[in-house]
Amino acid sequence: MPDIRITIPQEIVSALRLPPDSVESALYEELAIALYMRGVLSSGKAARLAGLKRWQWEELLVLRKAPRHYTDEDLRKDISCGLGDK
Repeated sequence: MPDIRITIPQEIVSALRLPPDSVESALYEELAIALYMRGVLSSGKAARLAGLKRWQWEELLVLRKAPRHYTDEDLRKDISCGLGDK
């Protein structure tokens, strides 16, 4: 499957109350958190989508008071993908 691009209309980007240089990374983080909290992505994959190292991702989850649902199967997948050491 090829990469997917999501286009955010300029009027939405302009309405965001974020510094212009942090919009893209903030949107990736928001998408990653939403997908993780819905159980669509494992913690490791969500961290990768957010562009964060694992410890940064864990800190973000704490700041957002996001419930964790990290299973043994998630750990095995992350280790097999090489994400467990980042």
